[in-house]
Amino acid sequence: MRLHLVRHGQTPSNVGYFLDTLEPGPGLTELGHRQAAAIPRVLGDAGIEAIWVSTLVRTHLTAAPLAQHLGLTPREHAGLREIAAGSLEMANDDASAQKYLSVALGWADGALDVRVPGGEDGTEALGRFDAAIEEVAASGVGTAAVFSHGAMLRVWAAARCAEVDLGLAAHAPLSNTGAVVLDGEPGAWRLVSWHAEALGGALLDDAATDGVAGEVVGEVVEGVED
Repeated sequence: MRLHLVRHGQTPSNVGYFLDTLEPGPGLTELGHRQAAAIPRVLGDAGIEAIWVSTLVRTHLTAAPLAQHLGLTPREHAGLREIAAGSLEMANDDASAQKYLSVALGWADGALDVRVPGGEDGTEALGRFDAAIEEVAASGVGTAAVFSHGAMLRVWAAARCAEVDLGLAAHAPLSNTGAVVLDGEPGAWRLVSWHAEALGGALLDDAATDGVAGEVVGEVVEGVED
């Protein structure tokens, strides 16, 4: 099957550089709505048969224009939510952002037992996202769009697709409504494309306000795989 893994549109917390991961979360900015409205022009003819969203409002709002265009009702799965920031929730400083992202990306390097301070470890976060993707695959559709969150998508793709190495995930982050496209099945995913900028193009891409999940990671917490 083919997976279009799409990050949500811009939110006020992205603009303010806040680690905002709790449910239900903020809505979209004016730019975020324009980013979402552009998605049907890009994915409307991609053969998408089903749409999944997380439990956070921003994914529902981002998916809505595509769902309306295709006549589909998005399905919600809690496993698609953002990596929990724990005690770093609503921090907006560089040190907190780098701690959050470096720990999370370290999971893709085998450091699964390292926990975001007060939040999840790699086994928990990747496991719940795996469960969501397994549900998507079990639905029997050939092509699906999954609307999720920047840090979660970067980390899961690096952990589950051999062609997405740690360097790519750390240094080519996803802008709001950026997308990773994979082919395959659970346990055997292949990278088709890593679309770092907004799907609507450069005019809808504002890298300076993509928030923490759009940051390049300076140093990853390393681990050793079993």
